Amino acid sequence: MLFHMSPGAPPPVAPFSHAVESGGFVFVTGQMPDTPLTPGILPPDIESQTRNVMANLTAVLAGLSLDLGDVVMVRIYLTHFKEDYAAVNAVYATYFAPGKLPARTCVGTTGLAYDARIEIDLVAQRRTGG
Repeated sequence: MLFHMSPGAPPPVAPFSHAVESGGFVFVTGQMPDTPLTPGILPPDIESQTRNVMANLTAVLAGLSLDLGDVVMVRIYLTHFKEDYAAVNAVYATYFAPGKLPARTCVGTTGLAYDARIEIDLVAQRRTGG
């Protein structure tokens, strides 16, 4: 197993690695909607929070020479599920090629670090030849 910290991603909010790699799969820890330059400070709207989370996920993947095209599974956690679900989907869909969407689960939860409205984690796979 390899334990990764990506220099372009925000500092962790708890004791964890940005990603752990095992058997060709990369498990990326849930990212928050802050930025590397403003840890713990979140924009108020769900669209901006979603874009920040996706930017942080992209930064972790880039630090491992991966990108969103390598993602096989995504989990989204929302604290305001009914209110934010459609807006999150609209922003999220812009990050993936049509017809190339990863498997996904989206769940409502009662709370997240920093009182965030969204957190996303994912699993990517290293490409091998074809």
